Amino acid sequence: MEAFFRTHQYLVEHTNAPVRRGLMDEINWNDRLIGIKGTRGVGKTTFLLQYAKEKFGIRGRECLYINLNNFYFQKHGIEEFASEFYRDGGRVLLIDQVFKQQNWSKSLRDCYDRFPQLKIVFTGSSVMRLKEENPELNGIVKSYNLRGFSFREFLNLQTGNNFKPYTLEEILADHEHIIKHILPKVRPMQYFQDYVHHGFYPFFQEHRNYSENLLKTMNMMTEVDILLIKQIELKYLTRIKRLFYELAVDGPKAPNISQLAVDIDTSRATVMNYIKYLADARLINMIYPKGQRFPKKPTKVMLHNSNLMYAIYPSKVEQQDVMETFMVNSLWKDHKVNQGSHENHYLVDGKIKIRVCDAAQNSKLRMQPDVIYARYNTEVGLGNKIPLWLLGFLY
Repeated sequence: MEAFFRTHQYLVEHTNAPVRRGLMDEINWNDRLIGIKGTRGVGKTTFLLQYAKEKFGIRGRECLYINLNNFYFQKHGIEEFASEFYRDGGRVLLIDQVFKQQNWSKSLRDCYDRFPQLKIVFTGSSVMRLKEENPELNGIVKSYNLRGFSFREFLNLQTGNNFKPYTLEEILADHEHIIKHILPKVRPMQYFQDYVHHGFYPFFQEHRNYSENLLKTMNMMTEVDILLIKQIELKYLTRIKRLFYELAVDGPKAPNISQLAVDIDTSRATVMNYIKYLADARLINMIYPKGQRFPKKPTKVMLHNSNLMYAIYPSKVEQQDVMETFMVNSLWKDHKVNQGSHENHYLVDGKIKIRVCDAAQNSKLRMQPDVIYARYNTEVGLGNKIPLWLLGFLY
């Protein structure tokens, strides 16, 4: 146990989170079992350690961080460890990579039932379906999603500002006034291209090649998260990777399921299942018409965020595709995004029509009063024409 405390103290002491994530204030920390999901690279470990540092300091023994990658947990279970920690006065156990142990959900349930004064906060992959696939956690676990940096968080980090987030309703109704609080302090367009290229994953701050790091992360998502959690045999890994590549280079459009099935030598049903796994892993987003959802074929598949586009096939990146990907990704946290009645329109929350367009091409568009035009290549908006970058302030 002392070895775990020494590791905990070292990690907490050396944790530096230059941007305080908004999720820290959204979570009800009074709940006894809290699950934090997120794709690889978005900062789940740092988030746990920052919580420990804020609430308990460096040397307190009431809180302890553990990572189930530790080989100790190949022999010892979560419940056994929690029992010893609880007996010695521990009250908050932070468990990273919880899915690395078999029967982890049953162990968490047993801890919940046995130790009424113990709070457990655990992290897991976005591929996990906490309640659907683990019925023993129903009614007791509160689940949250940690996302990559928003454009707002990236801008704050790069400029030292502390801009606050806005709701979609606030942006649509008051964007002309909102930007008057932002533009005097910073020129967002000077940072926007950097964000869509390499600003979503916090590890862009590390002194390593970002694209290579992101490619490694994407491989880990498929090789570990999807295969391990979905219990898929290793021999099918190349098919999943090939499918992901084909979807990526095709750009945002309706997938040809029959052709993809031929390309990766499998059935149409398996292709659809693999597409769903890639979406669960936050590698792609599936866009459906209003009222439809999986297992129906999506009307559009796009990469989950624009950084992935530059990492996979930078020579084929189209600006319009990047900007649509940015918009969908920004809205994805709190809003439902569907395909609109027109191919280049999106329907948000079943009622808001949004079209992404180039401000330089304004004269070629026939404006419709019931459509919101999210324009790129501009810092300002007017009426139903809003600056696209401002949607990066939604969280």
